[in-house]
Amino acid sequence: MNETIERLEIKVAYLESANSELSDVVYRQQKEIDSLRDRLNALLGRFEEAQAKIREWTAEEERPPHY
Repeated sequence: MNETIERLEIKVAYLESANSELSDVVYRQQKEIDSLRDRLNALLGRFEEAQAKIREWTAEEERPPHY
């Protein structure tokens, strides 16, 4: 009976350690996802600004290909 309790305590300790470690990994991954999402949003903003600045050239403004 004593050995059974000891084995269960060892398993619980291992599971608590594994759970804590996995929790830390998930936390770090979420922080990285948040950072990447912020960077992506910044890039999308810059891309949309660049797209807004692009304008169509009229035939008079466009240079022939040999220039």
